[in-house]
Amino acid sequence: MRRNPALASLLAIPLAACAGPHVATTAAAPVAPPVAWRTDAGPTAALERDWWRAFGDPALAALVERALANNSDIGVAAARVREARANIALARAQTLPAIDATLGGGRSRSVNPFGQPVEQNFAQPQVQVAYEVDLFGRLDDQKAAARDLYFASEAAHDAVRLSVAAAAAANYVTLRGLDARLEVARATVAARAESLRIAKSRVESGYSPRLELEQAQAEYDATAQIVPQIELAIARTEDALSLLVGDTPRAIGRGDTLAALTVPPVPDGLPSELLRRRPDVAQAEYQLAATDRNLAAARKRFLPQLRLTSAAGAAFSTLLADPVTIWSVGGSILAPIFQGGRLTAQADAAGAQRDQAAFAYRRTALTAFREVEDALAAVRLSDRQILFARSQRDALAEGLRLATNRYREGYSPYLEQLDAQRGLLGAELSLIQLRADALSARIQLFQAMGGGWIASR
Repeated sequence: MRRNPALASLLAIPLAACAGPHVATTAAAPVAPPVAWRTDAGPTAALERDWWRAFGDPALAALVERALANNSDIGVAAARVREARANIALARAQTLPAIDATLGGGRSRSVNPFGQPVEQNFAQPQVQVAYEVDLFGRLDDQKAAARDLYFASEAAHDAVRLSVAAAAAANYVTLRGLDARLEVARATVAARAESLRIAKSRVESGYSPRLELEQAQAEYDATAQIVPQIELAIARTEDALSLLVGDTPRAIGRGDTLAALTVPPVPDGLPSELLRRRPDVAQAEYQLAATDRNLAAARKRFLPQLRLTSAAGAAFSTLLADPVTIWSVGGSILAPIFQGGRLTAQADAAGAQRDQAAFAYRRTALTAFREVEDALAAVRLSDRQILFARSQRDALAEGLRLATNRYREGYSPYLEQLDAQRGLLGAELSLIQLRADALSARIQLFQAMGGGWIASR
């Protein structure tokens, strides 16, 4: 039913004193996007929604897609979207007439004015219609708030999907990094075992002191300890990935090695576009809009409410020759006079919720810029670290070769070779970790840039 503006104006004039008090709200400072990113992104490329395919590993892509299909958190978020959609229907229903049908009946025995008993069977079907005229738009505000919350739930669902995809990809990269570290550790243990065998042979032959044997044994034991540590980390990472894809703990299929994964380019995007590209920012924006609508509705509860009612039916009785039709039409105006501060408290609470949403939006927007800057810096500096780490690894490998030759020729003690072995092992493990960190930084950047998300409205 359309609102009558003239009727609303006439009622509002004598009842202006009944309008809700002004609710003071705190003005949150707007977030001004920077002109450019602090970190030079270098060459960039468009960010696609299926960004995980840019790593060139079918196993990684399949794992992310399984997580998106089966993850429990995504299922919870989808259920919240359905709940928000139902709340829209509920708010819309409050603006429509309510029609109810009743049927009463029974059998009675009474005494008439002549003192004679009278028995009757009776029935009374009736249809009742009730309607609240939305004079001041309170119901429309509630409906708009429900719609904004529905949009917020959809954006939250998309944010959860992006988070799950990033977590699955990052854990897979971590897993492949652990696999590479395990391979290096096992190869080093095998080399240490051979060194220990040679040391035993040299001591037994009298060519070397027993100190070298003890040093070789200690070095072998120290390196062997690394293997179970990495295996434990692999088991925990596989368990975490199993949970992400909705499975019980199990082994995770591998694809390309860490070194074979494609290093995707940095996604493009200006700071001025970021707030439109992230679902969590859209969620905070819709929640802020919903609180504005709820505040308006809370203030309009101080205004009168006009309710119209009507009923029509018939009365049937064995005492009547013909049924009797019955009907009624009426209306009522409900104007709050004294509520003990209930309406004022509701309006103040709505104003506080609006302030919370405003500052939450500001925090979300600022966090978005920070996450992009952090990820850009991590990508840029990780790549630089890899260059130095690779050079260090190559230098240590050459140093180990020279130390081994000098030891075999008798020009240096065994401790010099052990130091070179330790340095090379640490450098190789560090280089692997840096490669994994560089790929993880790009995953974080894809997530911080919104993962190719586009608002549907």
